[in-house]
Amino acid sequence: MEQEQTLDKPRHSIKSETWEWVKALVVAAALVFLIRWFIFAPFVVDGPSMQPNFYTGERLIVNKFIFDLHKPHRGDVIVFHATPEKDYIKRVIALPGETVRVEGDNVYIDGKVLDEPYIHEAVEAAKAKGSSYNIRNFAEKTVPDGDIFVMGDNRSNSEDSRSSEVGFVNYQKIVGRADLIFWPFNKIKWIHLS
Repeated sequence: MEQEQTLDKPRHSIKSETWEWVKALVVAAALVFLIRWFIFAPFVVDGPSMQPNFYTGERLIVNKFIFDLHKPHRGDVIVFHATPEKDYIKRVIALPGETVRVEGDNVYIDGKVLDEPYIHEAVEAAKAKGSSYNIRNFAEKTVPDGDIFVMGDNRSNSEDSRSSEVGFVNYQKIVGRADLIFWPFNKIKWIHLS
């Protein structure tokens, strides 16, 4: 008579399997919270102030940690607390101790014209139409210690450091640097200083 052989399979109780899933989900949620709170944050562009480089509805990843390692650099695209209720996205133009002046399409830093490749095409297109890309000038001022001077890429349609409502932006108000456009999918790209 043949004897039927059976293999013992390890048995996990439903309770123990559920507990493992709960632990995994709690760890995942904690990681998402820590990453979201301390390292990266999503940001939605709202308004035309950064055109032609950023448009309303685009979603960005903002690196909140980078400025713990170093101070903002000229050309960085940053998000900062403009008011207690609203964050703005702008470009760093002048750093602490520098003098800044805006005349027409030229930005002067310590008396020298700033090269701005990120708006070059827009400036040239305006000139071809016989107009100036920027119609909002700014009298020369020195950026205070601990502050930066920011401007929107859409120079004639941007509330930025040229306006008294925004003014110079203190380091403490900076949320972080915009590093990635992740939505819409056809515009996914790293944000690099050109």
